[in-house]
Amino acid sequence: MPLPTDTVLDRFLRYVVIDTQSDGSSTTQPSTQKQLTLGRVLEQELRALGLDDAHLDEHGNVYATLPANTEKQVPAICFCSHMDTAPDFSGTNVKPQIVRNYQGGDIRLTGDTSRVIRVDEHPDLKDQIGHDIVTTDGTTLLGADDKAGIAEIMTAAQFLLAHPEIKHGPVKILFTSDEEIGRGADKVDLEKLGAAFGYTLDGSTLGEIQSENFSADGVTIEIAGVAIHPGTAKDRMENAIKIASAIIARLPQDQAPETTEGRQGFIHPVGISGAMEGARISFIIRDFEEKGLVEKEDLLKAITQDVLKNYPGSTCNIQVKEQYRNMKSVLDRHPEVMDNLMEATRRIGLEPKIDAIRGGTDGARLSFMGLPCPNIYTGGHAYHSPLEWISVQDMQVAVTAIVELIKVWEERAAA
Repeated sequence: MPLPTDTVLDRFLRYVVIDTQSDGSSTTQPSTQKQLTLGRVLEQELRALGLDDAHLDEHGNVYATLPANTEKQVPAICFCSHMDTAPDFSGTNVKPQIVRNYQGGDIRLTGDTSRVIRVDEHPDLKDQIGHDIVTTDGTTLLGADDKAGIAEIMTAAQFLLAHPEIKHGPVKILFTSDEEIGRGADKVDLEKLGAAFGYTLDGSTLGEIQSENFSADGVTIEIAGVAIHPGTAKDRMENAIKIASAIIARLPQDQAPETTEGRQGFIHPVGISGAMEGARISFIIRDFEEKGLVEKEDLLKAITQDVLKNYPGSTCNIQVKEQYRNMKSVLDRHPEVMDNLMEATRRIGLEPKIDAIRGGTDGARLSFMGLPCPNIYTGGHAYHSPLEWISVQDMQVAVTAIVELIKVWEERAAA
């Protein structure tokens, strides 16, 4: 049976129209059953390529192996992307549009013409002259995060199978669910995966490599106020809604997501709910250093206690939950992972740009689970928004990067 000959664009267009948004309020994994729809498609496509061990597990993770074709002792390398799209904007009824042979200028979207991908807001468009640009119609996000990564991994696997003269060690493929809600690695079975090192395909601009990410905690503050009938409340009522509002009002403005960049961390309220007698505030705390996390959490606790001085009958409960940590500490112990990636990137004509993610990826969690795993570029831009876009030619470069990286690992392995 002949191998499929789908291009990276064929696959990408096929995947993005499948709604796979995850749901942070769900307690199951996958958090949405619709993620399994894409998982089944990928399982079938991997089997069509001849990867007989390809399977979708009950948690929405897809595993497969491209067997080694070299006698060298090459470590098993994993390539990973996530199937879900972000809950930030609708991913239902995606209508991808292709701007062929882009010649510059702003791109007005066809489904909602008030939405425009402007060059002054997306300067990377200046490097895309002559490329074919895939966008949405403006009514949904596109899903290049991370279906571009999936399409690129699948196309690289197809290429290697079609070119057995390219020697390589075992290549493991992993597609995860629920990455966008912070659970992508929760149910990954590393023993079953059987990889020594990994790479997530979940980055953006070509050449950008992330070997460092925010460390992250979640903080919940629960406030118990004093509920009294408003008609007899003078000097007695302590309204938990007002207490919560006072805490948020005292947050330092220079430690917010909207006022920070680079290596600056932040305190970010992401949810507030309650009534007079009780309220709850949810925060995410981010910093590249664990010391910075602790300082921000201590500041939040101090603000809360200071606000409560004005409400002597009220109490609070503060809970801190670790979410993920900076993968740099793990990757520094395995320099070959980054060295091989940088070599492969240079071989395909790109100058690697080492960057730090102001967020997290599956790779951060996987690194601490025992699979050192930096993040590679896919070519996508403006993720989590209706202005999301990607170049077809950049996706093809990412495919080439995967193949070259696999070759570098084989070349540098002991005979």
